[in-house]
Amino acid sequence: MPEIKKEVKSKKTDFNLNPEEMMKAGLHFGHRTSKHHPNMAPFIYGVRNSIHIIDLEKTIEKFEKALQFIQKLVTENQILLLVGTKIQAKKLVKDFAQDLSLPYVNERWLGGTLTNFETIQKRVKYFKELEKKKETGELEKYTKKERVGFNRELRDLELKFGGLKNFNSPPDAIFVLDMEKDAIAVKEAKEKDIKIIGIIDTNIDPGLADFPIPANDDALTSLEYILNKTKEAILKARQEGGSKK
Repeated sequence: MPEIKKEVKSKKTDFNLNPEEMMKAGLHFGHRTSKHHPNMAPFIYGVRNSIHIIDLEKTIEKFEKALQFIQKLVTENQILLLVGTKIQAKKLVKDFAQDLSLPYVNERWLGGTLTNFETIQKRVKYFKELEKKKETGELEKYTKKERVGFNRELRDLELKFGGLKNFNSPPDAIFVLDMEKDAIAVKEAKEKDIKIIGIIDTNIDPGLADFPIPANDDALTSLEYILNKTKEAILKARQEGGSKK
């Protein structure tokens, strides 16, 4: 796509955000023009084959601000919750969050996770207690049929609350990979005045996020690029924070 490359200039950034790498990862591909949100106009470079093309220079600008904010969260020991429930993102979200010991939701968002936090915490506590009982052999005293029921319940609880087991207080910010798919999470965060970092594709209102990242929210390569850069930023902040102590 030479016509786009002419407009996307390589330049040194604080987080080594490379436009050529971003193009290879497909961050610039938006949705069809028929699905475009009018407020995304400032972030759209043009159209190709009825697909909106995102201006990667704008992406770099906004992504840097988001990464700076994430590093601030890390240095202040604040909580970042990662949310990504679309099928192609589930494993990516889980691996990323577990590598960094972050809370996450990669299955269906449970209504009230933020707005009814105490109730969710009670379910998490029950899940952890049941898990511990299985580990210590306390469930062996039950019948085979009852143990099968407990195991089924544990699998269900793991899907719902596995990423929230060490989530003991409401997050200071959430990072949402698909603002449309996880619109309830976005709505709850706004209700609780929790900061929102969000990947904003061309069908999304960028005003929904405090720190929007204009980019393709469907392609796995795009999500991988964004999360890899986020991981680098978090690890750097942790390393620098530790060296100052």
